[in-house]
Amino acid sequence: MMKILVVDDEQDIRSLFEQHFRKEIRKGEMDFVFAFSGEEAMDYINSGENEAVLILSDINMPGMSGLELLHNIREKYATPPPVVMMITAYGDAYNYHMAMENGANDFLTKPLDFGSLKLKLNALIL
Repeated sequence: MMKILVVDDEQDIRSLFEQHFRKEIRKGEMDFVFAFSGEEAMDYINSGENEAVLILSDINMPGMSGLELLHNIREKYATPPPVVMMITAYGDAYNYHMAMENGANDFLTKPLDFGSLKLKLNALIL
């Protein structure tokens, strides 16, 4: 089972993921955990419960941004590194460059293309 931590300050992200990945969740292929801030994500990661092999994080959040979260994750967890995909409503070159420079594995834009995301996640499971 792949455990996925989704970090986004928009509360409705939970229902979107549960709706689009209903089949995978029911089959036990994917388990989603949600954090609604960078700080909440770090608390979860630091709690020792972190079995997340994939982290999907929004970039633009109040408080700790997704880029700061990414930097903290890469500093703290060199091995084994979780796969981190950054998500932003702004597909601008600066955010893309900063995400990649800080060790992001992928960069996605909102609105999320769940079909494409599903293909990427399934490729990681295999």
